[in-house]
Amino acid sequence: MKCLILGGAGFIGSHLAQGLLAEGHQVRIFDRPNLLLPAELRADPRIEWFEGDFLNQDELALAVVGSEVVFHLVSATLPKSSNDNPVYDVESNIIGTLRLLDIARLNGVRRVIFASSGGTVYGLPQSLPIAESHPTQPLVSYGIAKLAIEKYLHMYQELHGLEYCVLRLANPFGERQRVSAAQGAVAVFLHRALHGETIHIWGDGSVRRDYIYIKDAISAFIKAMSWQGSQRVFNIGSGQGLSLNDILAAMEKLLGRPVTRSYEPARNFDVPVNVLDISCARQQLGWAPEVSFHDALVNTLAWMRENQHAEL
Repeated sequence: MKCLILGGAGFIGSHLAQGLLAEGHQVRIFDRPNLLLPAELRADPRIEWFEGDFLNQDELALAVVGSEVVFHLVSATLPKSSNDNPVYDVESNIIGTLRLLDIARLNGVRRVIFASSGGTVYGLPQSLPIAESHPTQPLVSYGIAKLAIEKYLHMYQELHGLEYCVLRLANPFGERQRVSAAQGAVAVFLHRALHGETIHIWGDGSVRRDYIYIKDAISAFIKAMSWQGSQRVFNIGSGQGLSLNDILAAMEKLLGRPVTRSYEPARNFDVPVNVLDISCARQQLGWAPEVSFHDALVNTLAWMRENQHAEL
């Protein structure tokens, strides 16, 4: 199929591009100007590259025309900073997505697959693990914007026949994750631990989250391309929770030495625990994670050691 990845030069997008190419699909990438694809993809003649601003309709339309499936991975904000300017969150993410959906329906796109956030859309958990039917009460604007986009996707399917699938991702990690973006505890912690730097933790380290290896996450995106059932929203995670202290202990065991850590005051928007129920994805999407946290951590560390001098 002819696939367009919006945000394809990023961590998730570049891995998705590799996964789609391995499956024999045609891949085009749309991302901001002056970004470099990872070395593994940079010289691949099978990739069609489009540069532009997600909020520019004309630039976006050039990439969308001729695409059958659009993977929407673009987000202009981060969970930790989205509350600082909710207006920008709406203008950049929700308005931009509405323009995308109009372009898609007018140009024959068959399906939009959206990367939502299993870590923020639910808010404080009322039960664990958290199923897709759990109430949604986000504590960050980032999560509210993700939910709004999910609702608009449903509206466009009902009114215009634009197929969609939503993947509520846990916390993805793995090779090539950029630590300079300060997003993704596993990558940031591991990079700091590897270089003997202090790891800063908000709270006492007891906060538990669901972490998913990037290659397992990518397999869910690929399965979503052909899904035909009535369920449109899927949790994609490991189904298990690890505290920040658990992660540090695993890294210390792997490195064979203690890591320096500093505990800072907790943040009021951090829920104490978030673990996703992935039974729906198992039963209906036919997807399940295959790589253990330990093995994924080993793979990530090996990549970091091989690329210590790369800009991360």
